[in-house]
Amino acid sequence: MRSLPLPLALTARLSPVVVLAAAGWALSSGPFAAPQAAEHKPAEEKTENRSASAPSTSTVSKAYSAAPAPCESVAKKTIESLVPGAKTAGKEIPSTDTELRRTCSWNALKGYDYRWLDVSYEVMESDDAAQKSYEAHLDKKSGGGPVPGLGDSAYSVVNLTTEDKQQTREGVVIARAANALVMITYNGSDFESKKAPGTDTINKGAIKAAKEAVAALESDKG
Repeated sequence: MRSLPLPLALTARLSPVVVLAAAGWALSSGPFAAPQAAEHKPAEEKTENRSASAPSTSTVSKAYSAAPAPCESVAKKTIESLVPGAKTAGKEIPSTDTELRRTCSWNALKGYDYRWLDVSYEVMESDDAAQKSYEAHLDKKSGGGPVPGLGDSAYSVVNLTTEDKQQTREGVVIARAANALVMITYNGSDFESKKAPGTDTINKGAIKAAKEAVAALESDKG
C-alpha cells in the first residue's frame, strides 16, 4: 500500500506522545476541566426550636461518587463496528484524579479508513454543577440538537473540517446523568477518496457509543 500523508491534526492523534500531552491539557483547561464552583452558603435558619446537637442537613446527596472504567463502557462488538481494526481493550488516558475524570480512546487505520473514538466521564459535586457544565459545553457548540431519552439531557453535533484537501467528520455527544457528564467524540476520514464518512454514519455511531456509556454509568451506580 502506498504511503499516504496524514493531515496534521490526524497525525497528532496517531502519535501517542501528542495524545498524552493533549490529554494532560484537556484535564486542566479543556472541555472537561472542572469548573470553579460558586461558594454556597445555606440560608440562616432560626434555631430557637432546634437542639444544638441536631445533625447537619447541608450535605449534598450525589448519585455518582466515582467515574466508571471507560474502557469497559462500550461493548466489544460496538468497538469493532465503529473503529475497525482497533484493539477492543482501548487505552485509558492518564488522569490527575481517576475517581472524578476518566477517558478511554480507540483509534485505527484499516486500509485507507481511519476512525477515532473517545469516551469520557466526569463526576461533579452536584446535579446543579453538572448542569452548569453541560450548558457551558453547549454554548461552545453550533448546530446539532437534543438526543431524547439519553440521561437527564443530551445533545449531539457533527462538524466537517478540511485540511490539505482531506475531509474529517467529527461527532460529539454530551450527556448529563444526575451529577455526572458523559462525552463521546467520534470521527473518521478516508485517505483514498479524501472524503469523510457521512453525517448520519458519524452521528449514529457517536449516539450508539453514548447510550452504552451512559448505561455503564447507571449500572455502576450501586
